[in-house]
Amino acid sequence: MKPMHGAYLYKALKDKGCIIMACNTRICVGIMNGLFRAAKESDSALVIELAKSECNSNGGYTGLTPAKLSEHASKAASKTEFDVWALHADHTAVKKGTDEELVEVKKLLTTCIDADYSSFAIDASHLFNFEGNGVEEELGDNIRSTIVCGQHIKQQYQEKHGNSEFGFEAEVGEIGRKDTEGMILTTPEEAEGYIKALNNAEIFPQILAIANGSTHGNIYDENGKMIEQINIDVQQTKEVAQALRDMNSEVRIAQHGITGTPLHLIKEKFPHGDIIKGNVGTFWQNLFWDIIKEEKPEFFNEVFKWVIETYSEKAKEKGAKSDDEIWGKFGKFATKQFFDKIYALDIEVVKKIEEKTYEEALKFFDAFKANGSAQIVRDYIKTINN
Repeated sequence: MKPMHGAYLYKALKDKGCIIMACNTRICVGIMNGLFRAAKESDSALVIELAKSECNSNGGYTGLTPAKLSEHASKAASKTEFDVWALHADHTAVKKGTDEELVEVKKLLTTCIDADYSSFAIDASHLFNFEGNGVEEELGDNIRSTIVCGQHIKQQYQEKHGNSEFGFEAEVGEIGRKDTEGMILTTPEEAEGYIKALNNAEIFPQILAIANGSTHGNIYDENGKMIEQINIDVQQTKEVAQALRDMNSEVRIAQHGITGTPLHLIKEKFPHGDIIKGNVGTFWQNLFWDIIKEEKPEFFNEVFKWVIETYSEKAKEKGAKSDDEIWGKFGKFATKQFFDKIYALDIEVVKKIEEKTYEEALKFFDAFKANGSAQIVRDYIKTINN
């Protein structure tokens, strides 16, 4: 069962008081089926995604190409007969903004479109001119690169599907960037100026990723102990969302870096509706390896040892204080190294991974207030087709 046009999810659920869960499935074994089972059970719209670094034509650091990810997701959707989902190219990064780099990025986007992706994120947030005079100069390279990539997607998607209703996410603030005073947060003025510039070029994202205090992956204290993600600035997020509403924009916020955020905070404090898409990635990786550690300790120890030996020096240069921190931050690179063993796990272990994923995904859907959101999308599609 193929994904639906991503724009249908984002437009249908805009201001419906829920967040769509977007899952970075770095490891598909057990995880993918568990996610789709939970989506089916709760009738919650779902996005499956991987970033350019995780999944590209060379397999990224997961060993998955866009075609392989699409295959795994489509099989899980068919098995559960769940229809309201999108396949998203997360963090399609542009780091230099040169014409040569943009050619390569466009090639990857075409590969994703050919693999039935229905939603795309262009992340040119690295291209911030700190010496620029005003928003236009500060964001100029980001805007240009996002427009070039957006125009390419429009053309290629239209040619393949005869439909320009693809999902589109742009990024105005680099997630996790810090300066001497701490996290750099996206301002309402930056978000407003950025979206106006894209719209003037006939590029209309439905979602905007902003820097609002979160960081990707597991986070640790000064002693190398994993801690909760509680730095998301909810008030700043609300102010950015309000600025977008004040300019009559339909763009809403994508929340990156949710792993480690207590579910009760998500349910009680997040501005559901201002935030329309919530990314959950490292959580599923942690879940997988926690089960492997229990069920296949020899395999886990082999992988753990490889990560520590391979990345210890690099990790300590970046301030890692413990082997657990090295594992938590660099363990993702073991996915490709041990790909064959991961995807050859015995069925009993895979079932345990699937069941735990299913249980945890239901908790996320509840915290995201997403239960029943799939039917809202189905009803929306009926209205636009009549």
